[in-house]
Amino acid sequence: MSAIEPHMHETAEVDGQGHRLGVRVYYEDTDFSGFVYHASYLRFLERGRTELLRELAGDQSDLHRDARGLVFVVRRMSLDFIRPARMDDLLTVVTRTRALRGASMHLTQDVRRGDAVLVSADVTVACVRDGRAVRLPDALRQRLAPGEAA
Repeated sequence: MSAIEPHMHETAEVDGQGHRLGVRVYYEDTDFSGFVYHASYLRFLERGRTELLRELAGDQSDLHRDARGLVFVVRRMSLDFIRPARMDDLLTVVTRTRALRGASMHLTQDVRRGDAVLVSADVTVACVRDGRAVRLPDALRQRLAPGEAA
């Protein structure tokens, strides 16, 4: 990528392979070795999930307000660190719906550099209101259904 090309940071698209979010690795994402610090991947994955929801349902703050306090919380996450990323790498976070339950969604996420998977994650996200699990809104459920665009 030349210096005059647009940055890929925070660009998103949905295709038949899932939701894709481009991110660039910055100095603040790395540790003293120059590799991406393991906790930085959690932020990349969160951005991927947030942008997927934004694409399908609009801003989470609007959804929270319109659905009387609805929020999404990570209930479980399993990560597999396969290869390291380095400062200035252009990465893609791919998010796909694996399964939907009454009040939760099971997502798979990959952090990729080109075609190489660097980190893979299985994530269970619960839909909550006032600290209690609630059913995913039907409109969102339809858009998140496995096999749909996301």
